[in-house]
Amino acid sequence: MTIQNDVPITAELIKAHGLKPDEYQRILDLVGREPTFTELGIFSAMWNEHCSYKSSKKWLKTLPTRGERVIQGPGENAGVVDIGDGDCVVFKMESHNHPSYIEPYQGAATGVGGILRDVFTMGARPVAAMNALRFGAPDHPKTRHLVSGVVSGVGGYGNSFGVPTVGGEVNFDPRYNGNILVNAFAAGLAKTDAIFLSEAKGVGLPVVYLGAKTGRDGVGGATMASAEFDDKIEEKRPTVQVGDPFTEKCLLEACLELMASGAVIAIQDMGAAGLTCSAVEMGAKGDLGIELDLDRVPVREERMSAYEMMLSESQERMLMVLKPEKEEEAEAIFRKWGLDFAIVGKTTDDLRFRILHQGQEVANLPIKDLGDQAPEYDRPWTEPTPRAPLAKDDIPQADVADALLKLLGGPDLSSRRWVWEQYDTMIQGNSLQRPGGDGGVVRVEGHDTKALAFSSDVTPRYCEADPFEGGKQAVAECWRNLTATGALPLAATDNLNFGNPERPEIMGQLVKAIQGIGEACRALDFPIVSGNVSLYNETNGQGILPTPTIGGVGLIDDWAKMARSGFAAEGEMILLVGAPDWWGTHLAQSIYMRDLHGRTDGPPPPVDLAHERKVGDYVRKLIRSGVATAVHDVSDGGLGVALAEMAMASGIGATVNQLNNGDPIPQFFGEDQGRYLVTLNIDPQGEDFNAMLAEQKQLGIFAPWIGSTGGTALKLGEARAIAVADLKAAHEGWFPAFMAGELAS
Repeated sequence: MTIQNDVPITAELIKAHGLKPDEYQRILDLVGREPTFTELGIFSAMWNEHCSYKSSKKWLKTLPTRGERVIQGPGENAGVVDIGDGDCVVFKMESHNHPSYIEPYQGAATGVGGILRDVFTMGARPVAAMNALRFGAPDHPKTRHLVSGVVSGVGGYGNSFGVPTVGGEVNFDPRYNGNILVNAFAAGLAKTDAIFLSEAKGVGLPVVYLGAKTGRDGVGGATMASAEFDDKIEEKRPTVQVGDPFTEKCLLEACLELMASGAVIAIQDMGAAGLTCSAVEMGAKGDLGIELDLDRVPVREERMSAYEMMLSESQERMLMVLKPEKEEEAEAIFRKWGLDFAIVGKTTDDLRFRILHQGQEVANLPIKDLGDQAPEYDRPWTEPTPRAPLAKDDIPQADVADALLKLLGGPDLSSRRWVWEQYDTMIQGNSLQRPGGDGGVVRVEGHDTKALAFSSDVTPRYCEADPFEGGKQAVAECWRNLTATGALPLAATDNLNFGNPERPEIMGQLVKAIQGIGEACRALDFPIVSGNVSLYNETNGQGILPTPTIGGVGLIDDWAKMARSGFAAEGEMILLVGAPDWWGTHLAQSIYMRDLHGRTDGPPPPVDLAHERKVGDYVRKLIRSGVATAVHDVSDGGLGVALAEMAMASGIGATVNQLNNGDPIPQFFGEDQGRYLVTLNIDPQGEDFNAMLAEQKQLGIFAPWIGSTGGTALKLGEARAIAVADLKAAHEGWFPAFMAGELAS
């Protein structure tokens, strides 16, 4: 059969597909001829940054991905980690940044849908979702529209599908004005002996299309996601997919039922690059060829070309290799759930990727080369310039109480209740903590005591000031948040969001951040088991802040001993566990300096990983022993903000000491790492407390008794007391007022 090429391949067409001249020459060398238009689209999809990781692959290989509990690391749809008793947790985080900026509702909704499919493709039932959202300045004309659309999209899809959103992040910075970030996380539960992979096995077996019909939505989406934005971004709206959560719920149930029948040999969801990427990955992993007949693909639009069908990113679709004797049973299951079922091809033994359409062969390519021969770049990078430390006499002063109220009522530290109340946080009936604390916690069904904790973290301003320390800090804070619930951190997923890697300074940010992440993961025994890289997050040459988001999962053996972040009772001791000698001193890159004084100079706080491990292990021991009544990590805003958050969560006040002759500003607003606030119901004159002090001394942990809970106000040192009601009013007021358009621009 002769390859038909009905579209001339011009330099302009090659450029429009995101391929550079040397990459196109590589295609010519591999294929031995000019590609067809469909083949050009296939190469464009497989070789773009979003699918091939061609700029980051070298550095991703340096991350630790193995551990005692790791069942499946990177390379599949999601990572898999053993949680004991024959159960495992399956999880991943992915970006949907570019689509969400172009069309915020559908961009965010299909981001949620895509990450849920990644999880249940592995055979897991989704039990939790999170999202990390970053928007431009609040006074930017697009920000409110984008916040409204993205939050509605996340809630609209997740709520309808039926998965609880248990945590996440929302931040604002002018650097995201032209390129917001929407990072979606999902986790599911499965049996360790029932994990499904994407590697096709066996020759002549049916390749089956399942789920919703194929349309033109999302054509070229993966290529669009690997390009910078410019002033013509609105023209890219057709590349945004459209999601249907109710169809996805049916797809979940049909897939899990089919998996239980023993019919499935391999399965791959149709995400980025749709039918192209799913078919190529299944065949190439199994050292098999794939032949597809597009005339058999269920479509919902007329006269679709082979190019459009291969690159469509229509949602709620799966590709499977099935046991032939199970075809009828499989079809009956999918028809029962109202979904399409079509045998669209077969596996072959020739390592070719063949596409037939209307009686013509429109593509015939070496299947392994589509993935294995994708360009892999060792891009030039420059070492980030270190920031000089702040001088000790260069600390701007403010009234402590006024400063705390301003920080709590500002864009970055105000309550996110307006956001998470639009999400169903309690569906499935297993959520043990509402969003707003250190981490989300979900019971493991079928077990009386076991629960999973989830957290998502990164501090982009730290990463820009020092990508290596910022990468370390993102991992450490995620690990710390899980620990603060009482969970043993098990493993992590990453979502590395950066600008244009062809700029050496941006590539330097990526390299150093990955190095920092790797060092922290090794030190904390917190392997990366899945993830995503999102590059070219720039508009008109303006890059985002480097944002390597870390999503983590932890295991709680007995959720009855889980810690919460609000004060538990009056009259309890407050310890600052892991404090440096002066409680907190590092103000550079702090929220206090940035938001109250407009300063972003100086280095971020250093992360001592040995200290993190030692202190975290000790805090977890306190929680499990039952002596700790409340625990909260100290992060953005420092000690003052952390104390206020504990007071607001409980309605109970506190009185906290100030060191004699010490400057209260660094004490209450410094952002030193590795610190936890812990309240104790213990007699300070008793043997138990003395034994605790002795253990702290033996471990080399400084945990000063800094104050006590009680009353209806928070008093920090010599500053005036602030009623907890006033803290709440400041904290809860900003977001609703912003979304109502009531704030002065």
